[in-house]
Amino acid sequence: MKASTILAVVTITALFSAPFSFAADDDIGIFELVHASSVSFDETTNALEASLADSELVLHATHDVRVPGKSHRARVYVLTSPAYSEAASGESPRTISAQVLRIAVFTHGESQATFINMANPVAHAMVFYANSSNYDSLVKAASGAANEIRTAVGAVPGKAMSVQAEPIRSEKHYRKFKGDGPARMMAKFRTFEKSQLLIAEEGAALFADVVERVEATLASSAVAGIDESKGWEPVATIRLRDDAVYIGVTNPYIEDKMIRINSRFRKEGKSDASPYPGVDHVTALPTDVLVVREDGKTLVLHYGQMWRMQLYFWDSGYRAFTANVGVPSSIANSIEDTINQGL
Repeated sequence: MKASTILAVVTITALFSAPFSFAADDDIGIFELVHASSVSFDETTNALEASLADSELVLHATHDVRVPGKSHRARVYVLTSPAYSEAASGESPRTISAQVLRIAVFTHGESQATFINMANPVAHAMVFYANSSNYDSLVKAASGAANEIRTAVGAVPGKAMSVQAEPIRSEKHYRKFKGDGPARMMAKFRTFEKSQLLIAEEGAALFADVVERVEATLASSAVAGIDESKGWEPVATIRLRDDAVYIGVTNPYIEDKMIRINSRFRKEGKSDASPYPGVDHVTALPTDVLVVREDGKTLVLHYGQMWRMQLYFWDSGYRAFTANVGVPSSIANSIEDTINQGL
């Protein structure tokens, strides 16, 4: 979306602050554009970070994304909402990805204006809590977390927005998410549960030890450049509960691929001054590693990357997926190989 187009939308959506209410057939973005900043990238991030410090949200980490050619700037914030986490405390430990909130500040468009979006908590709740008996209350809690983000972001100079951003789907689609269109076969028609792939399994009593070993392995990982998926940097470790730990990881390869893949076939917002409009999808970072304790076992899990890439990048188009069909397995295999070195 061009900066001029985004700003035009602001005239309709500016100062949108009420909880977003979804009907069953509404189109819901996996991302939501929430703010058009009127100041520089650095001034935006400074204002946002000051506001987050005064909010009820917990900021766990920030990460400056490596955009190809340094042609845009982008920073991801990884957060949690204590209120949302409390509402979801009785759910399966495998659902904790829904509670990890992400905001991105990025420059976009011909003038490289600064915008803020979020990984939409409501869309994520629809995926991960689809089969919960508490589904309605959890979606409501996710909406509350989204409003906490909107309130914090509102302290940044500029104009508030609430624009559902691609990929966009219905609630029904999210609740049965197995991929999109003909590419579902690439994701093997798996829901999120089936897409949680086992890296390692140990006894329940070793939960804390396994977390420490995974953390240590990632911390000492030798990370390659953009041409090789080897090695992973830990961005955030979040101990959401006694039986579930989230570890967000990234590397130059995944960042380069995700931005290039999403930018390749996009026309709107693309120019010599703004060559990578896919920078607005960096809120998909970091990718998830989970350590959970259930049924007398400690499990180290990650997601099938084709499933995950469809969730966040389906708007790149089917051609983009077929042209990069080896990328998801390269990423997934590299995560497994890296973590298995310490287990």
